[in-house]
Amino acid sequence: MSLVIGLSVVIVAYDGEKPRVLTLRRDGGLAALPFGAFDPVKHRTFELALRGWVKEQTGFQLGYVEQLYTFGDRDREAPEATITDAPNDARVVSVGYLALTPEAERLPDAFEARWRGWYRHFPWEDHRRGRPGMLDAAISPKLLTWAAGNSDRLSRAENAFGLNGKDWPDEAVLERYELLYEAGLVEECARDRGLPLPEPQLGEPMASDHRRILATAMSRLRAKIRYRPVAFELMPDRFTLTALQSTVEALLGQTLHKQNFRRALERTGLVEGTGKMESGTGGRPAELYRFQREALRRAGKSGLSAPVVRG
Repeated sequence: MSLVIGLSVVIVAYDGEKPRVLTLRRDGGLAALPFGAFDPVKHRTFELALRGWVKEQTGFQLGYVEQLYTFGDRDREAPEATITDAPNDARVVSVGYLALTPEAERLPDAFEARWRGWYRHFPWEDHRRGRPGMLDAAISPKLLTWAAGNSDRLSRAENAFGLNGKDWPDEAVLERYELLYEAGLVEECARDRGLPLPEPQLGEPMASDHRRILATAMSRLRAKIRYRPVAFELMPDRFTLTALQSTVEALLGQTLHKQNFRRALERTGLVEGTGKMESGTGGRPAELYRFQREALRRAGKSGLSAPVVRG
């Protein structure tokens, strides 16, 4: 058996309404993350290889990038399908990356890459307009049936999905997806194990194990917002505080308390008013701010407070 090192990347942007990820079409038309092989002879580093073939595949130039996780499970579903020249007996180990960009720019027509809202794949994760109905109508009953008589399963389901009076932990995206997979409630599980498709369909599936990789990136980003100011990597050079809050809310899938968010933001010293006002919105003009990277260097680690409005 040969070993192939693949590199995958979750590229995230915010379009003013929802977080989007850059995807390609593979494995019978399913959405897939950009994915390519690392050539130890041709490529000096993983990141240089990643930047190179992402540009080749999508026409997109990566900016902020960080390593996410290494995915090497033996039973990953046909990952070699995303590396066309991999040997049939290859064991593919995928090193995942997270990339952030300030805008979901239009991609060249010559490429098949498209921006897609990430909640299409995880509709139970968006609580900005309240708890999604599918949680109580479809997910919770099936999970509780699956966990019946097993205290470990029940505890995991309660903690991950906020059942039986528990709070919803927004950063537990990966734990929730893995529970749904283990319980046979997502299409990838049926596909991998040769089982009938579950009903109802819980979000759109992705090629190979790419929905699991996306869940890992969402978990990382939601957790990191609170201790590193990564949300600013999705913002333009000048932005309103309302736009910044909307971006954080979209990433977390939660509604934040406006006054508490702004008070906490002011204490960080990470934003500075420009004295200029937003124009052309049709409403009351709002001041434009900028991110003070120099303040971050002085303060060290500093994230954004996310005071969630509990229903």
